[in-house]
Amino acid sequence: MDIEFKDKIWFWHGPAPFYFVTVPAEQSSDLKVISELVSYGWGMIPAHVRIGSSQWKTALFAKDGRYIVPLKMSIRKAEDLDVGDEVTVFLEVG
Repeated sequence: MDIEFKDKIWFWHGPAPFYFVTVPAEQSSDLKVISELVSYGWGMIPAHVRIGSSQWKTALFAKDGRYIVPLKMSIRKAEDLDVGDEVTVFLEVG
C-alpha cells in the first residue's frame, strides 16, 4: 500500500520528546484495515518513508484513532524542517 499526504510537523513533549506528522483520517482507516497483516506488535506498522530526498524505515504508531509518523533528527536536519512546517509524506507499507 502506497500513501501520499501533506500535514504539519508537531512536537510531543513527553518523557521521550519527538517530532511527528499525522496521517489523515481516511488513510489511517486504510492502514487500520491492514494493520493485523503487517503489524509486528502493539499495533505498530513498519513503513518505508520519504520526505523530500530523505528516505528511511520506521514504524507508524496509532494515536487517537489515526497513525503518526516519527521524524528522526537526522531527517529534520537534512530537509531543514521544524515544527509547523508542512511536508509531503510518501509511505510504503506492507
